[in-house]
Amino acid sequence: MTSPEEFSRLQSAMSQAVKAHWKAFLFEGILLVVLGVAALILPPLASLATAIFLGWMFLISGIGGLIATYWARSTPGFWWSLISAALAVLAGMLLLARPMQAVLTLTIVLGAYFLAEGVATIMYALEHRRELSSRWSWLLISGLVDIAISFMVITGLPSSAEWAIGILVGINLLFGGATLIGMALAARKSNT
Repeated sequence: MTSPEEFSRLQSAMSQAVKAHWKAFLFEGILLVVLGVAALILPPLASLATAIFLGWMFLISGIGGLIATYWARSTPGFWWSLISAALAVLAGMLLLARPMQAVLTLTIVLGAYFLAEGVATIMYALEHRRELSSRWSWLLISGLVDIAISFMVITGLPSSAEWAIGILVGINLLFGGATLIGMALAARKSNT
């Protein structure tokens, strides 16, 4: 466990790094905002790019896993590691071979995730309500929003596959970029 002194030192080191390299963070933030806006303008293209990116990630990680498993073939769990790496290679090949079908499948998984996340968040909110926590209503709202997103994605299938992943990736990139820009400008301001 990290002591308060270690945490404070780490926080100070990170702050100094951001101050020293604020231009790099600003550039990355602007790039993410531009990519986020592009994904929001062209969600079908962003959805397809996400499926292809995930395909390459699975394929590369699976090949790396196969190589590492071969080198460590005398260690316990060899067969499970081999199966896991082979499944990653297979998943990557399937995503890359049929990216449009992959977008539909990923959208179904995304809808199911938001539904499960929404139900779990609502249950968590109700548990907080019993403990008289004042924040339970925010959790409840978050869970209801998750269920609403799930409903829009699932009931809109198959056409929602064209926009759902792209829109969510775009929003993520936009907010991530805006956060980096804000952080960079704050660090620049504290440098002067």
